[in-house]
Amino acid sequence: MTVSILYREELREYDFGPGHPFRGDRYEIFPKFLKANVPEDGNYRFVACETCTEEDLLLICGREYIDFSRDYFRAANLGETFSGSMDFPVYHSLDNLPRGKPGKLEEAARMVIGQLKAAAELVMHGEEEFVISIGGNLHHAKPDYGEGFCIYNDNAFAAKYLLEKCGVERVLVLDTDAHQGNGTCEYFYTDPRVLFVDLHQDPTTLYPGVGFTNDIGEGAGRGFTVNVPLPVYAGLDSYRIAFEQIVEPVTREFNPQVIIRNGGSDPHFADGLTNLGLPVSGFKMIGEKVRRMIEDCGCREIDIIGSGYNMDVLPSAWLALVSGLARFNVDVREPVPVPQRFLVDSTVDETKKVVQKLHDYLKDYWKCFR
Repeated sequence: MTVSILYREELREYDFGPGHPFRGDRYEIFPKFLKANVPEDGNYRFVACETCTEEDLLLICGREYIDFSRDYFRAANLGETFSGSMDFPVYHSLDNLPRGKPGKLEEAARMVIGQLKAAAELVMHGEEEFVISIGGNLHHAKPDYGEGFCIYNDNAFAAKYLLEKCGVERVLVLDTDAHQGNGTCEYFYTDPRVLFVDLHQDPTTLYPGVGFTNDIGEGAGRGFTVNVPLPVYAGLDSYRIAFEQIVEPVTREFNPQVIIRNGGSDPHFADGLTNLGLPVSGFKMIGEKVRRMIEDCGCREIDIIGSGYNMDVLPSAWLALVSGLARFNVDVREPVPVPQRFLVDSTVDETKKVVQKLHDYLKDYWKCFR
């Protein structure tokens, strides 16, 4: 099977500028790294997708937010002063402020949404069991507010497009980014059509500071949000426990028609912004687990790869995710020395306590937790 990898070179324009943690060079480095380690012939193909339409953006955002984001970020790219810049805090958090000479951020954000539209069409109307989208994972963006380096929420768009345009009835959003996907969570907190499962670092220790075990949804969506806050330094064993005792059983019971997984390299022990303990082999395990879930449920999958804040680690971790999902025969080695504290996962007992709390909160909604 030839894997479709959605990507276009212009994604490098998703760049907040010099000195900002989120730079666009990741979208140049990874494709080269992939080609150097896995022959393209017969294994995968790069697919360049069209940008999104205004109608697409209106599926997830209000008109005022779209107009402000377009005008502000385009002016920033041109080095011009936008007349409405005083309203920036109304529409975006300060960590979305570009620095120096940023890229064409808003235009690249539209390209990301376009990729997810194409991904939905490919898995629903094509022959692909799963597709991989390089770029995005913009899970902090909300309908009318951008934050956490995110402008338009591609995860939310993909789920909404599948539900409203493709006739899908059940979508699993599996967020494995180190930060809780507060934007995506907000979109679907009351929606029982979307099971939102999020593995992230303990929110008392990391932005955005939300996503506790008792945050399980509201109204008709109660029980359909599953937050798995992992302890600081959580490693391979803790992630395996979280998958085997939370993610996999609830996925089987929900029986999604489509899985959307998002996340990049920031759970790695050497990431620059987070404090988890996952080795590169753990990212391959995540990919393998997702592939098994696809097969067990007989569903389709969209895999969104985007985060990470250590460029020595990011290419290897992303390749591990891809190779685990696509079953590429490649040995992805740890790119940096492993500190002593991460040689053994010391957080297993804490993780088991988190799992037990989740079982207690969710047992009234899911048979697998009783």
